[in-house]
This record gives sequence, C-alpha cells and structure tokens, in this order.
Amino acid sequence: MTGFAISVFFVPNKIVNGGSSGLSTVLYYTTGLKPSLGNALINAVLLLISLFCFGWRFVVKTLISIGILSAVIEVFSYVPPVTDNMILAAVFGAVLYGFGIGIVLSQGSTTGGTDILGRLIQHKFPHWKIGKILLGVDLFVIALSFATFLTTEAVLYGAIALFISTTAIDYLMKTLNISKLAFVITDKGAEISDVLIHTSPRGVTLVDVTGVYSHSPKQMMICALKESELPEFQRKVLKMDEAAFIIYSESQQIVGNGFYTYG
Repeated sequence: MTGFAISVFFVPNKIVNGGSSGLSTVLYYTTGLKPSLGNALINAVLLLISLFCFGWRFVVKTLISIGILSAVIEVFSYVPPVTDNMILAAVFGAVLYGFGIGIVLSQGSTTGGTDILGRLIQHKFPHWKIGKILLGVDLFVIALSFATFLTTEAVLYGAIALFISTTAIDYLMKTLNISKLAFVITDKGAEISDVLIHTSPRGVTLVDVTGVYSHSPKQMMICALKESELPEFQRKVLKMDEAAFIIYSESQQIVGNGFYTYG
C-alpha cells in the first residue's frame, strides 16, 4: 500500500509528504536517481549509523521492511499514474501511505527513513518527544521540496498529504489495538479462571472482593481481551456461572504478551 502510494500517486505528481520517500522523490527530480534506489540509499546510510547505537537486531528487522518497500516501489514504478489531479493524488495517496505504515508499525517493525532518523535524534536528545522529532524532520523534507520544485503548490500539497497520512496512521493504530478489559464478579472465580487459561491465549487475574449490599465474599476476574474474543469469553463464563456479573471496559491500548509491543 505504501509503495503503491509513493510510485503511483506521489512521485508522478511531485508530491513530497516527508520521510525517505519524500527525499527519494526530490533526488529523482534533481539527480535522476530512481525512487526505489534513492529510498534504499538513504536508509542504508541511516542503518549504518543506527548499527552503532541500537545493535544488529534493530537493523535486521528494519532492513527487511526497507528491502520489501524498495522492491515494491520499483515494481509499481512501471504502473501508469492513477490521476494527474494534485488534490486527488495527495488525498488518496496519503490514505494508502498512512494505512501501509500503520500496519507495519502495528507489527513492531518500521519502514526506515524518518523512523530511524527520529530514533537517532532521540538517542542523542532523550528528553525530546519522538512525535515532534518526526514532524520536524518531515516538515524539513517538505521545505526541501520547495527549494527543488520552486513552487508553493508542492509544499502545500505535501503538507496536506503529511496531515492525512499521519491521521491515517493514528486511526489505524488505534483501531488495530482496541481491546477490552473484562471484570467478572462471580462465586466460581477459580473454576472459571482454570477453564479460561486452558482454552484461550489470555491470562486471568483473580481478586477476592466483597459485595457491599449483600456483605458476601465474591471473586473478581480481570481479563484483557481482543474485541473479537468477547463472544466466546462471555459464553464460557455464563456457561459455568449464569449469575456472573460481567463489566466490559474499552482500553485504548494494552502493551504486553499477545497485545501491542514496541520495538
């Protein structure tokens, strides 16, 4: 999706939305270097520097994504542009670009470029927020496109594409990581927990509680779940205790085993 957006929407219309893809677009129109080769060259330099800061594991993971992206950009470079309308190219290209990046980030990898540069800068200045660093770098690339193409339109469309792609990334990351917290009040906490941990990939936390109205001892199960797992979870709980009281709470993000992880 990201490679398609770069080759079919951004490059033919001279739209620079930041990142290594934006720099590769500038290089293409100033030196004639193919966007796929430009993207690979920029990332090779950044990876060499990051090797000394973050080690081999980071480099290998990122290198795989960069290699795939560069290859896909090259393949789609032979596809005719979908449109020569700048606003359509900026909007639809940015949506596809953002969704592609979001999917990669959700799986704990990066596509290189400004992601690497942002981490390198933050490594030197750890008190700086990564979001602001990336925004600053991307804005610099867009400003560079103005010096290259000498038109304010390139900058304006690049800014539109940057805003839309960033929004698309945030939306996808939030959507993919929506999870639920289940709180179950029951008299059979131990029995239900034993069934759940042996028939599902989720763990359970069991807490002894007291019902204030009835003054009777109860047990509360706490379980983090993917939204798609709710029906089966509820079926198992109610099958063992029809009187169980279940509360679902939406969690914007859960970090840990089986859920979103950074790295």
